[in-house]
Amino acid sequence: MKTIDQISFAGKKALIRVDFNVPLDKDYNITDDNRMTAALPTINKILKDGGAVILMSHLGRPKGGPEEKFSLKHVVPHLADLLGQQVQFADDCIGAEAVDKAKALGKGEVLLLENLRFYKEEEKGDMTFAEKLSKLGDIYVNDAFGTAHRAHASTAVIAQFFPNAKYFGYLMAAELENAEKVLNNPVKPFTAIMGGAKVSDKIELIERLLDKVDNLIIGGGMAYTFAKAQGGNIGKSLVEEDKLELALSLIQKAKEKRVNLLLPTDSIIADNFSNDANTDTAQNNSIKDGWMGLDIGPDSIAEFTKVVEASKTILWNGPMGVFEMEKFETGTKSIAEAVVKATENGAFSLIGGGDSAAAVAKFNFTDDVSYVSTGGGALLEYMEGKELPGVKAINE
Repeated sequence: MKTIDQISFAGKKALIRVDFNVPLDKDYNITDDNRMTAALPTINKILKDGGAVILMSHLGRPKGGPEEKFSLKHVVPHLADLLGQQVQFADDCIGAEAVDKAKALGKGEVLLLENLRFYKEEEKGDMTFAEKLSKLGDIYVNDAFGTAHRAHASTAVIAQFFPNAKYFGYLMAAELENAEKVLNNPVKPFTAIMGGAKVSDKIELIERLLDKVDNLIIGGGMAYTFAKAQGGNIGKSLVEEDKLELALSLIQKAKEKRVNLLLPTDSIIADNFSNDANTDTAQNNSIKDGWMGLDIGPDSIAEFTKVVEASKTILWNGPMGVFEMEKFETGTKSIAEAVVKATENGAFSLIGGGDSAAAVAKFNFTDDVSYVSTGGGALLEYMEGKELPGVKAINE
């Protein structure tokens, strides 16, 4: 793996693709800076070597041009605090100001470019746009795992302009190493926990995992598709009607491959999708009409916990219920506690970005698991066996 450890950046300008797509409140304050802190080791290594750093990122989904709420200038003060030094800002990513400031950048200095997605060429993977960006630095570093599955100008196309000077940053390298550890060298028993709303979102990953895991736990909204497929009454719980046959085939495949497939047996149900709803407990196959399952129930928690705590490798992707609402957070929190306990007992636990990462953060367990991925979609695709454009571009 070509990482930044293989080179000294002394006297060089590193053009780093980072993922500073952080959430901002209405006053432009950053509400979660995890993606920024994740990039610090790479930035600091280059500065320590005596290099200069030019950072490029996207923020949000601007529609066809600059928008104040998506300007990266809002992250400059916090980035300066994190680095303990001044951060320069260019109000365009390829304009005259970006070119001039990049050219004048001295040893140990940092420049952040304006949002790449203010140009539609970024997401289109435009060659000319990528070439203009490439002229700003001497060495290209990709440290944005969260966008590695996108063939965008700054994540994939740009690398060809640095045939002998392209590297993975520390975050990218760690993401890939941890994913490989789970996929190709898992210590048994290996348990995968799949949650979230839809079976269709996770189908390719589930099918691939059936060849690798000892236990597959399914929770969240997708569990009701399995319950209905087996003839259960699920009230008005979330269901993918067109995936009932698929659910049955996955149950059959798990049997054939001797994978212990665990589906919830009970649920916390509600008469409304609200934290103020009336709640009850029900068996998953007999939920009252007009009611919906919003979390796994106590029996399911007990069963899942037992399996998780006995595991030596754990992959968790997707919550067990609507953990954002206090009334329906118990299932997800309990599973998080079981993962933490297993980790304390020597298991390797990989939390798969997105909602899973948000849940672990909500319950303050981020530091108690082995690794929390910064890229939900990218990790999912990598685990499915797909080649990520951002990874391929460095390896070529």
